[in-house]
Formats: sequence, C-alpha cells, structure tokens
Amino acid sequence: MGIFGGLFSKDKKESLDKGLEKSKDSFFSKLGKAVVGKSRVDDEVLDELEEVLITSDVGVQTTIKIIERIEERVARDKYLGVEELDQILRQEIAGLLAENNTQDLKEFSVPAGVKPYVIMVVGVNGVGKTTTIGKLAAQYKAKGLKVVLGAADTFRAAAVDQIILWGERVGVPVITRGMNTDPSAVAFDAVKEAVETGADVVIIDTAGRLHTKVNLMNELSKIKRVMQKFIEEAPHEVLLVLDGSTGQNAAIQAREFTKATDVTALAITKLDGTAKGGVVIGISDEFKIPVKYIGVGEKVEDLQVFNKMEFVDSFFKKEAAE
Repeated sequence: MGIFGGLFSKDKKESLDKGLEKSKDSFFSKLGKAVVGKSRVDDEVLDELEEVLITSDVGVQTTIKIIERIEERVARDKYLGVEELDQILRQEIAGLLAENNTQDLKEFSVPAGVKPYVIMVVGVNGVGKTTTIGKLAAQYKAKGLKVVLGAADTFRAAAVDQIILWGERVGVPVITRGMNTDPSAVAFDAVKEAVETGADVVIIDTAGRLHTKVNLMNELSKIKRVMQKFIEEAPHEVLLVLDGSTGQNAAIQAREFTKATDVTALAITKLDGTAKGGVVIGISDEFKIPVKYIGVGEKVEDLQVFNKMEFVDSFFKKEAAE
C-alpha cells in the first residue's frame, strides 16, 4: 500500500478521538466551570452555556439554535439536572447535524456512472489545500481508482512543486504547465488527460488568493467554462478547504467563497492541533453544504470522510470530562 495503510474502523475512530482531544477537553473544561455549584439547568446555566458554545467556535447563530432547543426541553420537562447537560447537548447537536445536508460517507468513493469525476478544489493559501489534494489522491488510489491531478495554482511556485511531489509520492500523474501560466489551460489539459487515459477521478488545484478579491470569482468561472468544453457537467464537485484551527475565520472564508463560486462540499483540516473543533458544527449548520472530509492529523489516513454521528460521539466522549 505504500504510504497508505489500510485502516479498520476502530483505528479510524481512535484517530478521530485523538484528533478532537483538544477541542473536547477545552469544551468540557469550560462546561464544568459553567455548571459548578449548580444542580439544575436554569437561565443562569443557559447563559453560561451560550458563552461556552460561542467561545468553542460553534458560531453565534448555531449557538442560539442549540440554546433555544434546550430551553424548550427545560420548559417541557420542568426540571433538568446539570448532570444531564452533556447528554442533552450531544442529542441536540447530533439532531442539528442530521438536519443539514451532511451525509455520512463510509469510504472514499465517487458516484457510479460518472467518469472521470472532476473535483475543483478551492481555498485560501495556508489552509492545507494542496496537502488535502495529495491525501485525497492517495485515498482514492488505495480504493483502486485511477487519479489525475491538475496543478492549476500557477501563481505560487511552491504550490506547483508541492503537488508534483505529492504526485510522485502517491504514484499518480500531475498535469502542469509550470508557474505563471493560464490556470484554465492546465485544468483543460488535466481533464483531457483523464478522459484519454480512462481515469476515474481528476482533482484540480486552484489559486488560493485572498477570498475578498473579485478576480477570484472570474478566474474560477473561467476554469469551469474551459473544463465544460470537454465535459459538460464539470466540475462535478467544488470542494472548499478550510483550516479548522482558525475558528470563526474559517466561517468567514466559507461565506466569501460561497459568494464567489458554487461550493458543493467542504473539507475542514487541522482539527488535531486546535481546541476549535466546534467550528465544524457551526459551519455545517450555517451553510447547509456537506462537510465531506475532516483532517485530524498529519498522516494520509488522518484525512477522514466525515461521519457526523462518530464526530459527535468523539466530541462528547465521557473520558474527556474526567
């Protein structure tokens, strides 16, 4: 398998638990301080809980939804003890994620009957975009799929070099025209190569310019138009990569990118190095765009398909409170 080791679901779960350790430890530490000396969930506890959720990067609007749901339960049940609070939170957050578009994927796969499946990857510099592409390529290849990469982030030499290195490491072809060339031409060449060689997946890297730049919208639109000359439905997926360690700044980037292009899926990286894992809950709720992948470590297999129930289970694992 080379750099990719096959994982049992137990190993994936352990990796997820470890990756969310900082987030859950921070959350339960704050929650413990919020309810100290209290026996029941009252207005004061709810005010404290609201602050805990917001400072855990769940986001204001999502926090308000969660608080309102707990208020309804308090009103209905008349009495809720603080010892029940973590279980109630687990249920309400799981319920919230279940209402969103995020689907629980079992493994790295592409829709049947779509070949090649074209993924355009967007995101600002520094979020782990190119690394995510490399890990995706490795995971797809490990599933027996034929992958082609397109180095269309032609404004940074490091980005082109990095994706070439990933291609060599994983053993997949990388289509490149070097630096300072037309990104849409690279994307066209990559899709053409994928069609001609019978590839299953083609992943196109794009420039990670500042998300506030209006020319980003124009550039992404041009890349789409050029690919559509070859495959009318391309790209089949626009994957936005966000750095989970930046907390609410990731949500701001998501707002800007969803204005600039039709984002269809999210990858949230670097959750292992931060206490801001709550941002996954807020972003999923706010944008109703599927969180498809999360990054919980540096290894290839630490890029996982997102399973909302496993995420909630890891986030609320009981030993985190001890």
